[in-house]
Amino acid sequence: MNIVQPIRDKNKIEEIKDRLRHQSLRDEFLFTLGINSGLRISDLLPLRVCDVRAKTHIMIKEKKTGKEKRFKINSNLRTIIDDYIRRMDDVEYLFPSNKTGIPIRREQAYRILNNVAREVGLEDIGCHTMRKSFGFWFYQKTKDIALLQELFNHSAPCVTLRYIGINQDIMDKAIDDFSL
Repeated sequence: MNIVQPIRDKNKIEEIKDRLRHQSLRDEFLFTLGINSGLRISDLLPLRVCDVRAKTHIMIKEKKTGKEKRFKINSNLRTIIDDYIRRMDDVEYLFPSNKTGIPIRREQAYRILNNVAREVGLEDIGCHTMRKSFGFWFYQKTKDIALLQELFNHSAPCVTLRYIGINQDIMDKAIDDFSL
């Protein structure tokens, strides 16, 4: 499995959204919901309209851990969700395949994200990039590693810092500033 990185440049995030918007509203929404919720791709893809319509929280049972997860939908995300689902029925999947109507598979989501990332000059991008980007920017804004650890259900702060790439950033900066 390849190691993927968070997107550390907000301009690149906007470039990706813009390219995805021109490609497919579904793909743009997948990326936007992913980077704003920090949910795993395996928990995003099976979501239906009824899971988000008129809800204050996204409530899921995490596929990986089997634990219940409750994620607050803030007002900005609420607007984005409402715009996307406006003409959809409650039983519809949020991320349907154009061919089958069932959710796209993880492999398709990977292709979508990886292709557009390469177009904007990013490498080491995959489905986990959305979750890692959420964590990276949440940490940059709050500096609350304990809360982020809780949101991600990680066992220790060092696991969370490594996961979002902060440890690597610190090590890289230390080497940049080191010389004998």
